[in-house]
Amino acid sequence: MKLIFLLLFSFFFLTEIAALPRFALKKGAACFDCHTNPTGGNLRNTGGWIYGKNSLPLVSPRKEFEMSNLLAENILLGFDFRTQYLAVFLEGTSKSDFQKMTGSVYTGLAVSEEIDLFARYDFIWGIWEAYGTARILPNESYIKAGSFVPNYGIRLDDHTAYTRGGDLGAATSLQNNKQGLLYDPRYVESGAEIGINISDFALLTASVGSGRTQQLFVTEPTYTTSIQFHPEMENINLMFGGSGAVFRTQRFSPEFTIFYPQVKMYGGFAGIGLGNFSLLGEFDIAEDYISPDTSTTALMIEASYTIFKGIDAVVRYDRFDPSTKRGSDDLSRFVIGFEFHPYSFIEIRPQYRLQIEDPEIKNDIFLVQFHLWY
Repeated sequence: MKLIFLLLFSFFFLTEIAALPRFALKKGAACFDCHTNPTGGNLRNTGGWIYGKNSLPLVSPRKEFEMSNLLAENILLGFDFRTQYLAVFLEGTSKSDFQKMTGSVYTGLAVSEEIDLFARYDFIWGIWEAYGTARILPNESYIKAGSFVPNYGIRLDDHTAYTRGGDLGAATSLQNNKQGLLYDPRYVESGAEIGINISDFALLTASVGSGRTQQLFVTEPTYTTSIQFHPEMENINLMFGGSGAVFRTQRFSPEFTIFYPQVKMYGGFAGIGLGNFSLLGEFDIAEDYISPDTSTTALMIEASYTIFKGIDAVVRYDRFDPSTKRGSDDLSRFVIGFEFHPYSFIEIRPQYRLQIEDPEIKNDIFLVQFHLWY
């Protein structure tokens, strides 16, 4: 009965008021059109900053009030801060609290027309990310070196999607086990990445680096590759591609000795943008991720619709199956909510998350997330 209600509720939102989480898909743009990082995320370039200031919010500052994210002609500044009110409804009781999520300060330096430097410090998690990007290859292709998040799949800004890092044990029956893929908010790699613009609508990336759980001279590097196509069509924006990664994950044997089994992960993703509506999806398979000789799957489908300027509605379905060989161990949920940008650089996200597990337990979540950026 609960599942039927969720499906009907989601159908109502999808057909009447869905929302748009991927601005690049809506505008038919690439990630680097708004971000200094060629694969998206973190520091916004001047175009992305202006879009967030004027085009995204319901109300933007007066034109005569001068603002800029330029500290100097070749130096950019930025930050992101997220916090949320979180309420978990358990059987016979409930608990709520405020939670610090992430807080990052960015800076970018254009050394020349081809070379950029970037640095990020997350003062919530105590994480550094810093790299240099050299666009010295043909067709604006690039080489990146330093500490960064590898380019895998759809890089949602919500890490709780099971295709990213998952809930980190907030309200599920797998609090002592993995409940998402590798890319939680703390994950960065030290290494190098190459990005090749095959054409104006295709980007191939490949990186090699050392991840968080890897030990120097004990495990080999992580290898990640991804290809994305975003062909241009009249009135319709498309995006599709696939990713793969090979890495080592830390485990303990019954004798409490550490060993590092190799994990092979691969998947595909796609999206369509049509006017104010967008639909995104990703499916991944990870071999030997949870335990030896086990296949783990993660699924994300997200629909969105811009109701009017400043307010989007969002519906997302997540599913995580730790082992395809076992039954009654998968997690799934519907995320139903809104993204409200009342003013420039301010975002408010109210959401209700209906958790679905077998056997069923009561652990739904209501949250209101506050996001400030510049």
